[in-house]
Amino acid sequence: MFSEFNWWKLTAESPSMITLIVFSIVTFGVAIERAVYFWRRRGNPDTTAQEVAQRMRKGEVKEAVWTCEHSNHPVGAVLGAVVAPADEASDVDERIYVALSRQKLLLERNLNVLGTMAGTAPLVGLLGTVWGIMRAFHDMARVGSAAPTVVAAGIAEALVTTAVGLVVAVPALILYNHFIRRSTVMLTMAENHARTIRASIAARNDSGPSHPRRTDGTREQANRPAHAPHPLTVG
Repeated sequence: MFSEFNWWKLTAESPSMITLIVFSIVTFGVAIERAVYFWRRRGNPDTTAQEVAQRMRKGEVKEAVWTCEHSNHPVGAVLGAVVAPADEASDVDERIYVALSRQKLLLERNLNVLGTMAGTAPLVGLLGTVWGIMRAFHDMARVGSAAPTVVAAGIAEALVTTAVGLVVAVPALILYNHFIRRSTVMLTMAENHARTIRASIAARNDSGPSHPRRTDGTREQANRPAHAPHPLTVG
């Protein structure tokens, strides 16, 4: 259908087509960059969380921090905010929130470009459509004839730019939703594991040593001599 269509002439005479070509290049570049980035940040968050929890139960804090630092998944950075030694005045929940915010900025970087391309490309295609129809009517008025050879160029520009705009917008929208979904899932899993380990650490710290029990099941009275006289005994 397009074998005899003069694409070079249309591109040279249509500003909308040039803009859409730039949009397609930008969309393709951002999609490749984000795909490679998410591929590098892959990992098994469940395995990382289990390993960190085991090391914390054993008191191996440095080893737990090392595990977090060598995890590519966002769960490593978020768990690091929980297990890393910090000032006692700092709030653990605040550290988790800051870590999640940093990871969100990294995961969603340049995704606004895909969203912009998805929303703007159809409008640029529509602008090309209006421009092509205006050109067709201008040619009709200039020549004084409505022959197909007179209006063909303008109508072709009007239809092709709309199609190209949709071709650019649909993949950009799909990729945008895909990356946003992956980012949300990764951050949610990281937060869930961080909250779980934080709760286990808090529970272990709150449970102090219990009073020693005698063999008959009664508790020993702390800090009282074995044969101390009763406080009310008169000497």
